[in-house]
Amino acid sequence: MLRFILADMGRMKAGALVIVALVALAVALGVAVTLQERALRLGSARAADKFELVIGAPGSETQLVLSTVFLQPAALPLVGGDVLAALHDDPRVAWAAPVGFGDFHDGTPVIGTTARLISETAPSMAQGRMFATEGEAVAGALTGLAPGDEITPTHGELGHDHENVRYRITGRLAPTNTPWDRAIMVPIQSVWRVHGMAAGHDHAEDEGHGDLGPNAERPGKSAGHDNPDAAAQHLAEDEGHGDLDSAEQEHAQDEGHGSFHPDAPLPEGEDWHGAPGVPAILVKPATIADAYKLRQDYRAQEGTMAVFPAEVLTGLYATLGDARQVLAAVAAAAQALVAVALLLVTLTHVGQRRRQIGALRALGAPRGAIFAMVWGELFALAATGIALGLAAGIIAARLLSAAIAQRQGFQLPVTLTAGDLAGLALLLALAALLSALPAWLAYRQPPVASLRG
Repeated sequence: MLRFILADMGRMKAGALVIVALVALAVALGVAVTLQERALRLGSARAADKFELVIGAPGSETQLVLSTVFLQPAALPLVGGDVLAALHDDPRVAWAAPVGFGDFHDGTPVIGTTARLISETAPSMAQGRMFATEGEAVAGALTGLAPGDEITPTHGELGHDHENVRYRITGRLAPTNTPWDRAIMVPIQSVWRVHGMAAGHDHAEDEGHGDLGPNAERPGKSAGHDNPDAAAQHLAEDEGHGDLDSAEQEHAQDEGHGSFHPDAPLPEGEDWHGAPGVPAILVKPATIADAYKLRQDYRAQEGTMAVFPAEVLTGLYATLGDARQVLAAVAAAAQALVAVALLLVTLTHVGQRRRQIGALRALGAPRGAIFAMVWGELFALAATGIALGLAAGIIAARLLSAAIAQRQGFQLPVTLTAGDLAGLALLLALAALLSALPAWLAYRQPPVASLRG
């Protein structure tokens, strides 16, 4: 029987290949959508695990998380340095670290932060040591940089170079499987100095001037040098943008570079009193209860916003889930159309083989053998298409995950679950059931009527 089925399929090779290809494409679409959506959820959740609480200025919670956890360029409003100092002194906080954005090197973000944050979120150093002066930097695992390399940051992703500013790489981190693997970390103090935001500035004198533009000046003061809040706002507004006009570029080239001292040692302790504003503050609460209390306090406080990255991602997952449902519905509709088309093709095929079936019956082939032959042929084609579709869907999801990981820096695990296997088993059962209809029609054909027809 098997040899007869194989011989018959070899005779209708072109039609068999078309049927297998249609089934494989329909199945691959559904598998790829399901696996990729799950991989994106798992990968982003694991990337955000290291960051428990993020505090920033009021604005978009989603953008705050995307910028701080996933390092997506955006112009974030600044939260005051007094908030950072208060968090550092708060007994409910294990540690709090400022994060400064805006500069890049060959498309790689240059992030201003602290050695404490790096040591708390990275497993270890793969090479070299932590930065110790304002002109030193630590490279993420996927930046391609090594100790001894030197970089010149640019103002914005496509902007001009910061003249007379060079960082020397002193260490390379082991992989963390977060977007920070594709970042260069520098001391936050050097970022403040490069952008004319000297720590220790008396913010009391700036009260009531929150509406000053980045180039605004007050009598006797330069907005770029003596007004760190304005310079900070300038940094945030230009973050990720390289289309500065010539006047802005000239201003940015001059702002604060004279105060950059690459050999200046970093402070031994963290004293953030008088610190300039920052786009975001990453916080490690002492306990889970403290985490909820801190979020509540800084949500209620005017001028601040506190979010759990995992909570924000849950909202994004809901959106992704809606999109996945739409794509899954499209895939199901495609599979249904393929099933209907295959039924029509097979019914036509059975009708064209009436003489062959009648001859087999006249030669003594039992009805059960005819049923098994037709059913086995059709089910073999469907099962082959399902198997190939499963393989193609997995390969497509892995290729897409690898492309996203290469660009974003965090891994997207593509895995099959018991639910996926159950769905494929249900699909095979449906294919077996659909294959039985043409086989049943062939089973009922009288041999004499088939030969006469």
